[in-house]
Amino acid sequence: MADIEIDAGLVRSLLTEQCRWLAAEPLELFANGWDNVSFHVGEVLLARLPRRAMAAPLIEHEQDWLPLLAELVPAPVPVPIFAGRPSALYPYPWSVVPLLPGRMLAEASLAERRVIAPSLARVFEGLHVPADRDAPANPFRGVPLAQRAAAIEQRLLATPGFGADAVTAFRTWSSAPEYRGPALWLHGDPHPLNLLTQAGALSGVIDWGDLTAGDPASDLATAWLTFDAAGRVVFIDQCRASGRYDEAVWQRARAWALALASAFVAHGDDMPLLAQAGRHAAAELLRR
Repeated sequence: MADIEIDAGLVRSLLTEQCRWLAAEPLELFANGWDNVSFHVGEVLLARLPRRAMAAPLIEHEQDWLPLLAELVPAPVPVPIFAGRPSALYPYPWSVVPLLPGRMLAEASLAERRVIAPSLARVFEGLHVPADRDAPANPFRGVPLAQRAAAIEQRLLATPGFGADAVTAFRTWSSAPEYRGPALWLHGDPHPLNLLTQAGALSGVIDWGDLTAGDPASDLATAWLTFDAAGRVVFIDQCRASGRYDEAVWQRARAWALALASAFVAHGDDMPLLAQAGRHAAAELLRR
């Protein structure tokens, strides 16, 4: 639930207060998500504002780290061009970012998604390198699965479409050897709503608020969230060609995919495309 109501009038006031060179641009609501509200600022920019206090640090993570991570990723990334500060008008940090072209991959057919599988694999090849020591911590991504197992299993049992057999599958896949390598940079949430496509290409990787460092398996879970079996083969083969991932990472990635899928379905009432991604992954993993 939002802590604060955000409308075009508030965005206009913030731009006037802190970013006057954009204050006269037309404003229009672009997206209203779980954590952030985005408004068009003219034709090529977005104002991105947290809806609640717990999302505010995620905006700061993007402001602090995206300039660095964009240099690693062979795809467009919305690096903030302006970092807004809290003020009497609004209590959280906020950003102005470029509007990347394309539509969400979640809106594309499974056949269209297969085409971008090699490009997405190359994104992870560039991103999954040892992270800085002060990389943001994230208790929900990239951590050992044992830390999340009790909560995940409880959600699997409670979420329609999952149940006891999903718990059994999760326990099997999460029993893979733990990740023992260096903490790698992670996007944190590379599901098909955060991937853009245009003209058969990967045109953007967005929503980096969950960026963190750790086990790459949680990122690689997108193999089941995003692709069908044919697309997944292309994606995994391209990832393996990099020589970066052992077999255990793919077993853990299955466990992460099942965990994320149940979360997307359980909390996707107001985001049907996210719930759809969760149901798709469950079908791919459980073969129902």
